[in-house]
Amino acid sequence: MKKQNGFSLIELLIVVAIILIISAIAIPSYLRSRMQANEASAASSLRMINTAAITYSSTYVDVGYPASLANMGGAPPCTASPTSACLLDDSIALGTKSGYALAWTGDGATPSVAYITTATPVVVGGSGQRMFCTDQSGVIRYDPSGAGCTDASAAVQ
Repeated sequence: MKKQNGFSLIELLIVVAIILIISAIAIPSYLRSRMQANEASAASSLRMINTAAITYSSTYVDVGYPASLANMGGAPPCTASPTSACLLDDSIALGTKSGYALAWTGDGATPSVAYITTATPVVVGGSGQRMFCTDQSGVIRYDPSGAGCTDASAAVQ
């Protein structure tokens, strides 16, 4: 009788089945972890935006808060001005980071004394589950449905 070299079909099928079972357990955990990381990044981005807005309003007192996120950004090499203050990274100033769309809404007054910033998941349930918002008070709030964060929403701990 000839000696066999290699694996039999049954052995290969068993190995493939084991790999599929491990994948079925690991992939949902990975996706959940990635979504939590995106949410943490969105809350952190809002904290940076609040800090940049306060710095902007104290630097450009006659303007108050900026009219848009882009006014707090600036591509390197950057020269600080009211339209390009060089306070935020470009990914945040352009309005997207880590699966979240960032939006700035000013009060339209001159000097501006109020604003609202939101971080909305690009794909609810995919890139993130919760929507975050903040205003000039600096309190970051969230809506668990990802649909509509307001001043009445729960505060992030």
